[in-house]
Amino acid sequence: MTMPAPLLDKDGVRLTVDDAIATVTLTNPDKRNAQSPALWRALAAAGSSLPGSVRVVVVRAEGKSFSAGLDRQAFTPEGFDGEPSFIDMARGGEEFLDSTIAEYQEAFTWPRRSDLVSVAAVQGHAIGAGFQLALACDLRVVADDVQFSMRETSLGLVPDLTGTQPLVSLVGYARALEICVTGRYVHADEAVASGLANVAVPADQLDAATRDLVAALLAAPRDAVIETKALLQGAPGRTLDEQRTAERAAQGRRLRDLAGIGD
Repeated sequence: MTMPAPLLDKDGVRLTVDDAIATVTLTNPDKRNAQSPALWRALAAAGSSLPGSVRVVVVRAEGKSFSAGLDRQAFTPEGFDGEPSFIDMARGGEEFLDSTIAEYQEAFTWPRRSDLVSVAAVQGHAIGAGFQLALACDLRVVADDVQFSMRETSLGLVPDLTGTQPLVSLVGYARALEICVTGRYVHADEAVASGLANVAVPADQLDAATRDLVAALLAAPRDAVIETKALLQGAPGRTLDEQRTAERAAQGRRLRDLAGIGD
């Protein structure tokens, strides 16, 4: 089968689109898909490059590891060429520091868009920023060799790439705190039992299991999926009465649309 030509292929990120399915692939397996500011900008660009036909985004990686996290070069005094080092960021003032991290976070924000369902297909190591990239997706299919770990706290930092909210939401505050502070590995069985992963499969079945899930996601009508995702995303911040109101409004929109009398 002929693969579609990439819409983007740079800095360790490749984006391909096949009708309703977009695939974002990390493409630097020799470095275990270690991450950098350039890769984060490429991920953000992938999100902004999606055509309107896309309904499901698969985030995957080449090689034995999903992502080993932040490239070790970040921890050298000079950092990455052309990028502010950690020392530069610390010395740059509050506004500079905040805007720099905010730019990095954009790579991890767009998979949550209500008009998309994002699926991470995760094998091997998903460390630090790699763990947070998996958490940025709505769903996670993992290989039985997966090893999640949040190492930032062990390095004197904090997880700052949008991973803390979904981690707490999925596993609860106490386990999230323990995972982050100890930096220990979370393996496939625990990931499924705790809600971090939707399903775990043998490594050689990861792609097939992901394809099966994507096909199931595409079977439901797009507008109903968008409304349902928005309802579920907003539920934790609403009271029961507020959620009831949101459900009624969403159902009204669906009924009018199905009856052909929508806006």
